[in-house]
Order: sequence, then C-alpha cells, then structure tokens
Amino acid sequence: MRGMTTDIRTPDATAPGAGGGVPEKPTIDGLEEKWVARWAAEDTYGFDRDAALQAPRERIYSIDTPPPTASGSLHVGHVFSYTHTDIVARYQRMLGKHVYYPMGWDDNGLPTERRVQNYYGVRCDPALPYDPSFEPPAKPEKNQLPISRRNFVELCMQLTEEDEAEYEKLWRRVGLSVNFANVYRTISETSRATAQRMFLRNLARGEAYAQEAPTLWDVTFRTAVAQAELEDRERPGAYHRISFSSPEGPVFIETTRPELLPACVALVAHPDDDRYEPLFGTTVRTPLFDVEVPVVAHRLAEPDKGSGIAMICTFGDLNDVTWWRELQLPTRAIVGWDGRILADPPPGVPAQPYDELAGKTMFSAQQRIVELLRESGDLDGEPKQITHPVKFFEKGERPLEIVTTRQWYVRNGGRDADLREALVARGKEIQWVPEHMRHRYDNWVEGLNGDWLISRQRFFGVPFPVWYRLDASGEPVHDEPILADEASLPVDPSSDVPPGFDESQRGKPGGFIADPDVMDTWATSSLSPQVASGWDTDPELFAAVFPMDQRPQAHDIIRTWLFSTVVRAHFEHGTVPWTHATISGFVVDPDRKKMSKSKGNATTPIDVLERYGTDAVRWRAAGARPGADSPFDEAQMKVGRRLAMKILNVGKFVLGLGAGDVELESAAERITEPIDRALLTALAAVVDEATAAMDAYNYTRALEVTETFFWSFCDDYVELVKSRAYRSDDAAASAQAALALALSVQLRLFAPVLPFVTEEVWSWWQTGSVHRAPWPAATELPADGDPAVVTVAAAALAAVRKAKSDAKQSMRADVESATVTASPDQVPLVEAIQPDLIDAGRIQTLMVRPGEGPLTVDVVLAPTPEG
Repeated sequence: MRGMTTDIRTPDATAPGAGGGVPEKPTIDGLEEKWVARWAAEDTYGFDRDAALQAPRERIYSIDTPPPTASGSLHVGHVFSYTHTDIVARYQRMLGKHVYYPMGWDDNGLPTERRVQNYYGVRCDPALPYDPSFEPPAKPEKNQLPISRRNFVELCMQLTEEDEAEYEKLWRRVGLSVNFANVYRTISETSRATAQRMFLRNLARGEAYAQEAPTLWDVTFRTAVAQAELEDRERPGAYHRISFSSPEGPVFIETTRPELLPACVALVAHPDDDRYEPLFGTTVRTPLFDVEVPVVAHRLAEPDKGSGIAMICTFGDLNDVTWWRELQLPTRAIVGWDGRILADPPPGVPAQPYDELAGKTMFSAQQRIVELLRESGDLDGEPKQITHPVKFFEKGERPLEIVTTRQWYVRNGGRDADLREALVARGKEIQWVPEHMRHRYDNWVEGLNGDWLISRQRFFGVPFPVWYRLDASGEPVHDEPILADEASLPVDPSSDVPPGFDESQRGKPGGFIADPDVMDTWATSSLSPQVASGWDTDPELFAAVFPMDQRPQAHDIIRTWLFSTVVRAHFEHGTVPWTHATISGFVVDPDRKKMSKSKGNATTPIDVLERYGTDAVRWRAAGARPGADSPFDEAQMKVGRRLAMKILNVGKFVLGLGAGDVELESAAERITEPIDRALLTALAAVVDEATAAMDAYNYTRALEVTETFFWSFCDDYVELVKSRAYRSDDAAASAQAALALALSVQLRLFAPVLPFVTEEVWSWWQTGSVHRAPWPAATELPADGDPAVVTVAAAALAAVRKAKSDAKQSMRADVESATVTASPDQVPLVEAIQPDLIDAGRIQTLMVRPGEGPLTVDVVLAPTPEG
C-alpha cells in the first residue's frame, strides 16, 4: 500500500561513497545546488571531442537543441520540453555514447528588438550617426528616444547577454546535462558568417533571389512577413454593397474593404458565371473616382460569395496578388509602409476625392469613404455586419497590408513542383515522434503558394552580405549586386566597404550603398545544426556529428523552424539535417490554452522548482507524452516530490539493511531465495520494457513501468524481506544482494528523469556518477525466478494489511493466525515466501491450504492490551 510507513529501525547506514555516506535525515532540499556545482566541477557531461572523432558514428549521439529566444524570461512550458530532450540525452549517455548536446541562444529578431525598446525606452533610427558615448535613459520615457542603428544593436547585445546568463542558471537548475562549454548565439560572428556563407551559396546556385513584388507587410513593425508567420484572427467587419457604372446599368460588388476603391484595377467573376459573362471584355467605372477598369474572368472568383463579382485592388488580399499577376493587371498602390493612405494618388486616379483619404489610417479611410459613398448614392443599403478571418503577423497587433517591396527569397517548392516533391520525400527520410506529426509537415509543404521570404526591414539581425553600385543619378543598380567574398565573412555592409570602393563613396552617385535589410530569424536559426556542429569552424566535428540524431521541438513550428532547416540541408548537403524529429506538445493552462508570456498565463518556472524541487517538476514533465498537450497542475508536482523523497528514504533504508556492503559484480551469485530471484526476474522484464520504450523515445512509458515496479518494491518486497535481511545467514545475504542489485538497477532507470535524487543515493555507496554508469541490462539480473512469487506475496501481504486497517489497528499489530487459501498452483508459491510473510505481517501462526478462486487470507488479530 503506497504511503505506508516503512518500519525503519536504526541500522548502521554510513557506508561511504562519493557523497560521504548516508545522511541521518535525507532531504531533497538543496540537492540542486550541491550537484549542479559538482557536475560542473567534475565536467560530468563534457563532450570528449577527440574520443568522439575516433569512435564509429553509431557511438555518437548529437542533438540539435532548440535555441530559446533571448527576450526576457522562460516559462514552465519551456522547462517541460527541454526536460524531454535531456531525458533522451542522459539515456544515450548511459548507453555509452558520446553525446553532443550543445545549447544555443536565439538572440536576433523582433522579440529582442521589442524588449530592448521597452526596457531602455529607445527606438532605432538608421539615419542617426553612431554615438560612442551613448548611455540609455536611466528611466525609460513613454516617448522612446531615437538612437542610431549601431547604438541600438549594442543595447540588444548587452541585454541579451544578461538574459542568457539568467537562462543558463535556470537550465542548470533544471538539471540539463548540456555541455555549457559549447554555447552559441545566433547573432555571434560565427553564426553571422555561417548564415551569410549559406546565403551566398544559395544565391550562386540560384536557390536565392531578389524580387520586387507584393509583400505581406506588418505596419507596426514595418517589415515584410513570410507565409509561415501568418495567423488568421476573427475580427468584426462589414460587407458594403457598392455600385460600379456600366453602359448597361449598375454593377454591384460587395466588399469588406471599400477604402481600397482608389486602388481598384478590375472587376472579376468566375468564367462560368452566366450573370456576368456578357460583361467579360468590357469596362466599368469606379464610384467616386470615375476610373475605367476592365471586367475579367478568373477561376478563383466565387459565384456564391456576395454578389459573385469582386473588385481587384492592388492589394487587398492574396487573391488580389494572384489575379494581378496572372491577368497582368496594372498597379495602383495607395498603402504606405506605415499603414496609412499615401499622400499622392496613383497615376490615373483624380486628386479629388483622394485628398480626403491621404494620410489617414485604413480604419479612418474606410469611415470617410463610406460617408462619401453614402452621399453619392453609390452605397446600396447599409453595411452588413459580419465576423471574418483576417491575416495577422503572429507577433503583430494590426491586420497585415500588402505593399510592393523588394525582398530576398529562398526557393522552397511553393512555385516548383519538383522541389516540393523532393522536400516531401525528405520528410519521409526522418523518423517522426510521434509519427503522425509528419502529416503536418507534408500538408505544409504541399500547401505552399510562394517561396520563402527571408528578408526583414529591421535592425538587429544578420545583414545580407550585399552592396549595390549607384548609377550617375544615385539610384542603386539592383541587377548587379556586389557580393562579399566568403573569406571576408562576417561582414556588415552598413559599415564595411565592398571591394574596389572606399568609405567616402558610400551613398554617392557612382559609389555604392549597402543592402538595407537583415535576414529573417528563421533564416539564421534554420542553420542551427550547421552552427552548433561547426560547419564553418570545425569541419572534422561536423563530419562526425552531422546529420544530427535528434531535432526536438514543438509542433507549432514544424512549418517554420523544422521545414526551413530541411530546406537548407537539402540544398547545401543533399541530405536531411537529422534522423529523428521529436515533437513535444504544449503545456496548457487549466482552460486548455497554450502557456505564453504574451498571453499572461505562463507560470514562472523558478517558483515551481523551488516549491517542489527540480526532480518533481521533471517527473511531471516526463508524464507529458511526445506530441500531446499537457495541462499544468501544481498538485501533480506533489506526487513527484513524494516519489523523490521515497527514493531517498528507501535508499537509506536498503543500504542500512546491509545492501551497501554488497559487491554488485558478484551479487547475483549470493541470491538463493525464491522471492529474491523472482523480484529480480520481474525487474529484468521492467528493464527490457523501459529500454524498448526509451529506444522509441517514449520516456513516459519507461517512467510508468519503472515507477510501478518501484512502489511495489518499496511497499511489498522491502517489507517482506527486511527482517530476514537483518540476520547474518545465507538467507540474509540473499536478501541483501537482491536489495543491492534492485536498488542499483532502479536508480539507473530513474536517473534520466530524476537526476538529483538518483545521484544523491548513488553517491552514498558508489564511486563516480550514476549518469556515467551504464544503463541497466536484463542480463545483470537472474532470469530463472518466477515473478508470480512476488505477485502472490504482495497479494497476501496486502490482505493482512487490509485486515489490520479495517480493524483500525496499527500495521505493527500482531496477528494471532492467518490462513491463506490459494489455488493449487499458488500454494507452493505461498509456501516459498512463508517465513518472510510471517515476519512482515507479524503473524504467529500461518497456514496454507488449497482452494478455488482468487487468493484469500483469513486473519485473526491478536488481542490488544485494551481488549
């Protein structure tokens, strides 16, 4: 019965080990500080590069660890997912492999810029000169102080370094067995050189290109956004029924964006729509602006949506872009980078009433144009209120617009069926955990409708290693980019000078200008295997560990990080970047919503770690199956804490029974009693099942079978044999040897999940670290025992305990007599454990008789002094 107090006498439990012997009162408090320091001092998790390079590839296990975004703080969801990876790393290390387990920090990108802006009260203005003596405001003001790009980048570097130092402290507290001597940053010189080199190679092979085209644009951050960064959000809107004029009479369209009327370039209907077939090839005139536009046919028009005919604007949505491109329509751009209506009307659009819209936000422009339509009589009825999905940048707060900009792209199969097929095939080369997650990858690749946009109009990121010559009028010659030489990388074109020029020619006619953009954060983090494995810096190591063995990550970034990493490895190396992709689910709040710092429902991990202990939190993390979302409930941490305490207490007790004096190498030879051999044979089956589960990355199942056995071991087996173990005969030696072997094996089974308590108990009687000990094998244990002996013994003891409990007696109460009725095949099993059962149950007389049905025990309690 779990939770029953073990009858601990006070044996001499001071067997020396690496930890200096068994403490009088074991506690989980303070174990993290003790062992984190010891592991660091002894380099317990160090990666021996020279030994690894001499080893066959199958003896190396390399992990493409996710570099967390260095933008403030981590939450308990991060602790869960990184614990999953660490469990695998510890297991592989115990298998005797050289585990290459680096850590990275994802520094660059919008989250870091936003944090720096808010933290220091500054904003970047690239037009400002660098101020070498600049100090940020002591107290951030509401109106952010403009500073130069270089000053801004320096603040980003400073704050991320501070954040990363705190991250490392937390990860050590969590017990990650990362080799912290090998940490990279996605904005470091090495990372920048790697990203720039890969870009130049993509460009040379035609896999990267620049193009001026309609681009999804976030008006708050003023940057382009890739398809993978989009999300639909339900927003209120309204359908406006508007009349266009034609010689045959009014033509009504219904639109949610009437403010784009001055950007209208055509009306479109489906080619099979009989209502509008007579209009195809003719023209109509726009309301208010009286601009002549053609009526065209296209398959994407929806006859059953609104009036069945729509206006094509440049640009309202992605359908507009498709129609504009395929029908070769003109461009009438009216939306600026700031999300406001441009000051000047596009060619062919009259200044009135355009001037009434110029400079307004899209919301204000819509309000005004509806007023004008109502006044002109071109609005048919009142707007019809609706709720509809609107595209947002996943980190943005305002709807995206589409503006024409010049951007860099990497081909990804969105416009190339052969490449798309090749990338789907790459997905099949990867072993997915769980397997069904591959369908998310396949669906994403097969649903792509454009190439990967990798440029961003931001400041803190990896710059493109590109300059442009300026012609005599000072305009950049984009068709003839000046590329950096690979030997010069990394470069910053905003401060470095291209070959053949000097700084005085920057920005001058006949001189040069730097490419103003930086790479998308995914364009650099997609190279985490190359950066972490030394593609640029250590080709021998790279050859030994790449392709890597594992990519652990969450399922929501399969379409971004995982896919982009596959694309880069496919182009450069002609292979997948890793053999396994292990996909974790989300940690969700009680309302089943994903924990997120931005949503304000994230739990701070350090508080939970301090309240319950790291092992308790790791135990709960291990209960979250691969790919499945897991609710966060602090009550569950209490269960993990009880398990951790039980391991300490039973370890102390077992070692005090004499197990600490047993030589493990010869222990099996001393085990003679049936229940001792039965226990270890049952444990051998647990080892086999746990090993198979760990090999399949099912750490949850491995923990379940181990923990189930452990509680039975504590509550049943230890109780049954403790009296015998105190003696000094062969039967006692058998119990002590069985206890020693069982404790050793169970500590090693638990070690990947509960590193602190297992290391603590191991240190009481063994030298070295349990985390460098070999993973247990079933061959260490007797194979000739009958596990049914343990099952029968547990059932009999449970029945005796129940009788005492029902009588409201102490478990130490004496039993006058007990009669066990068992099936004929169980009778010899009961007889085999009869002496241990008598001692454990404090039974004066025990009788065994054959019978039918399940095992039963009739108990007669001894009279109490009061009775």
